[in-house]
Amino acid sequence: MTKIDDYRQTLKKLDDWIPFLLKESCLPGPRGNLELAHAVAQEGKKQKFEQFLSFQAEENTPEVFLVFCGVLGLGKLAANEPGLFDCLRPYASDTRWRVREAVATGLQLAGDQDMDVLLKEMKKWGKGNWYERRAVAAGLAEPRLLKNPKHVKQVLQVLNEITAAMESAQDTKHESFRVLRQGMSFCWSVVVSAFPEMGKPIFEKWLNSPNKDIRWMMKENLKKNRLIKMDPGWVKACNRKLD
Repeated sequence: MTKIDDYRQTLKKLDDWIPFLLKESCLPGPRGNLELAHAVAQEGKKQKFEQFLSFQAEENTPEVFLVFCGVLGLGKLAANEPGLFDCLRPYASDTRWRVREAVATGLQLAGDQDMDVLLKEMKKWGKGNWYERRAVAAGLAEPRLLKNPKHVKQVLQVLNEITAAMESAQDTKHESFRVLRQGMSFCWSVVVSAFPEMGKPIFEKWLNSPNKDIRWMMKENLKKNRLIKMDPGWVKACNRKLD
């Protein structure tokens, strides 16, 4: 059994999960207990997730782990209850980075169950603020979700639209833009490597952008091993265009 399976078995035996989650959160610390959070998402129900979200919690505290679990759980349920995406969306702009990460991971759990439902919703979020767009990009740029060419094509379109919005942005000094820029420095590489024949031409278009942020993003993606292993010659050629 995996560690997640072990935690699921433990949770099934508990009437009140909160003391256990606080104790095992691994917070404060550099990394929360992601295995436990995934077990909670698998075993929990909507009422429990909403309870966790009611906690007022500062960053890097055991209590924020409860909020993380609540967001993750709602993401898992959203595939079958799309109205929950509206509940998730404000958390994409949360001031706490762990909560923002929970949104992206929760979106992936929704995609595990119904990628078509997720993509339909992400096309809406993709027109939102920079934080929301970052959640979209990070949520969709997950290799396990990119097995179907139809889905990859739609993800590429979403990334393309986000990049176009960034190219014409005026508020590039805002923290939310910086967070999106950092996220986009790897998202393209994940999607291109999933289906190179589809992704390469779209990626290459952005190599000609005069925008310094776009060029930096493309350069950072080209440093990723997944692209270098995929086609080292192509990576070198792309880098020459950026130099």
